[in-house]
Order: sequence, then structure tokens, then C-alpha cells
Amino acid sequence: MSRVGKYPVTVPSGVTVTIANQQLTAKGKLGQIVLPLTDEVDVSMEGTQVWVKPRSTTKKARMMWGTTRAHVNNMVKGVSEGFKINLEINGVGYRAAVQGKNLQLQLGYSHDIVYPIPADVQIACEKPTAITITGASRQRVGQVAAEIRGYRGPEPYKGKGIKYDTETILRKEGKKK
Repeated sequence: MSRVGKYPVTVPSGVTVTIANQQLTAKGKLGQIVLPLTDEVDVSMEGTQVWVKPRSTTKKARMMWGTTRAHVNNMVKGVSEGFKINLEINGVGYRAAVQGKNLQLQLGYSHDIVYPIPADVQIACEKPTAITITGASRQRVGQVAAEIRGYRGPEPYKGKGIKYDTETILRKEGKKK
């Protein structure tokens, strides 16, 4: 039995959730997100709560029960509050800047890296060594953060590279004489 799926998703004021044609749509102040529903689960709206129930007792139905409930919860939270990930850049000469619709990264390579900012995500650089990624979709915000971090991940000897602000890098000792 799913421990996540058995709880309802409460819809806050300012967010409208509609279920039609095997699609769930959440619309709020930060945008609109559409989730295609599977045949394994029933999704129903009762008042200000969204309930997800499995249609059968198969393993696939029970897996999709908790997964669908988590997706619905992330959609509702995303269109009402949004999601935010902070990245830190460490290293001499490493910096980032937003120029128009691109993120310009200088990460110690012989060339600058130009990352085009997707339309559904906002990127801001308060300092040259801090990047803030915000958006309504948790998946898109996490994917963009992972792609930017992938250009120069943190290394364990000097700690240089791009890391999440909540991440701790286990440092290694260098070689001895």
C-alpha cells in the first residue's frame, strides 16, 4: 500500500485543477502545467482536495498510485509557489552572467559556455558566483540545474566547479612527498 498515495492533495486558493480527457491541468499565478494520466489510477476532485486511487491491486497500479499523487502535489505547489534551486560557483576566474536570453559561463575552459535559458525557467545571477534557477515545474528546474552543473562538476581536491548550495563536497587530501 502506498504511504504517499493515500493522502489527498490540498489545492490552495488561487489554483484551479481540472480533470478532463485523461489529463490533469493545474493553473495558477505562475503558469499552467498539464499531466497526462495513466489507466492504472483514478484521479478525482472532491471539494478542494485531489484524491488518487489505484484501479486494481497490481504492482504497476500501486507504483503509479504514489507516483501520480507526487506529480499532482508538485504541480499544485509549482503553480502556486514555484520551485527554486541555487548553484554556487567555486574557482579562480569562474563566473556566470545572464546576457539577454542566455547564461554566459566562464569555467576555466578556452571558450565561454553559452547556455540558452528555456522559456519556462528563469535564471538570475545576483553575484558572479551564484546562480538562482526558478520555475513552476519541479522537473524542469531540476533538469536545468543539472545541465548547468554538468558543464563543470565539483572536484574533490580543490573544490572547484559548480555545486548546489545545499551540497557538501567531500574533500580529498592531495598526494604526499
